[in-house]
Amino acid sequence: MVDRTASSARDDATLPRVLAALSDPTRIGIVRTLADGAEHGWGSLRVPVAKSTLSHHMKVLREAGLTQVRGEGTRCYVTLRIDEMEERFPGLLPSLLAAAAAEGVGTHVGMAAEG
Repeated sequence: MVDRTASSARDDATLPRVLAALSDPTRIGIVRTLADGAEHGWGSLRVPVAKSTLSHHMKVLREAGLTQVRGEGTRCYVTLRIDEMEERFPGLLPSLLAAAAAEGVGTHVGMAAEG
């Protein structure tokens, strides 16, 4: 099992990096989808972009400290670092996610239908 969290430690999360990462509607949508706190496989995310573009978005979120990525074989799993973000920037994520929901930002991203 490969753990790719070294570059996403809580201390690496700076306000400018977090805000820059969340300046893209697709990344906001990814964060909204991950806000349930569960670990999700990349394949379960419904993101209408090329795989290479999704990989870029996931890298930006990871490097900003917003997500933790875990590799297992050929699969990658991602978790939103809710507790770490709340500790570092109290109230920021809930406020941004509420504003995004109110404006309909990121609604093009979700979970793939099962079955």
